[in-house]
Amino acid sequence: MSDAATRITPKPEPRRIRRGHAFSLPNLLTYARCIAVPMVAACLFWSDILQGGLWLRWVAVAIYVIAAITDFFDGYLARAWQQQSAIGRMLDPIADKLLVSTCLLMLASDGTIRGWSLWAAVVILCREILVSGLREFLAELRVSVPVSRLAKWKTTVQLIAVGVLLTGQAGEQLLPGINLLGITLLWIAAVLTLYTGYDYFRAGARHLVEEET
Repeated sequence: MSDAATRITPKPEPRRIRRGHAFSLPNLLTYARCIAVPMVAACLFWSDILQGGLWLRWVAVAIYVIAAITDFFDGYLARAWQQQSAIGRMLDPIADKLLVSTCLLMLASDGTIRGWSLWAAVVILCREILVSGLREFLAELRVSVPVSRLAKWKTTVQLIAVGVLLTGQAGEQLLPGINLLGITLLWIAAVLTLYTGYDYFRAGARHLVEEET
């Protein structure tokens, strides 16, 4: 296991977060990512259930890519411009999880992810729920949970995998075998998810046992 467990340390003092800047550019990018979630889902639903055409898959991919890019810029700009806010810190991880979770569910619904590959999606979804609950528990104890480099790689591979799979049959027509690439990346993300998720859980369990005793 990595050293994430040893790097989880008590916070000396809760950092004061500005409550203003609700309509700052970083927060607007986060809001846009939240809006992108139903838009991507609608494109996939229209393409598959309502048989609207494969071109809608490319629309979904375009919206998803833009949303994924904002995931980097909202945090970067908030730090660079000192516009970090409470609502931004709350919505940023929520928007990320909503985007990935919704895409995985829609891809499972239209059969892009099926068979044994469904377990990769299940692992990713369960890990997101587990880590979210763990972070909330540790926050009450004023214990920080640093994001390891491996966890960042997991997120990158996961985002790429979902983006590739969103192309579906449209992508297969353009580049045969692209869905297999997406499934392979999804399994790699799932393995990294298990590794990093267990690392966080092991570190959190230590604080949970101490709290109980």
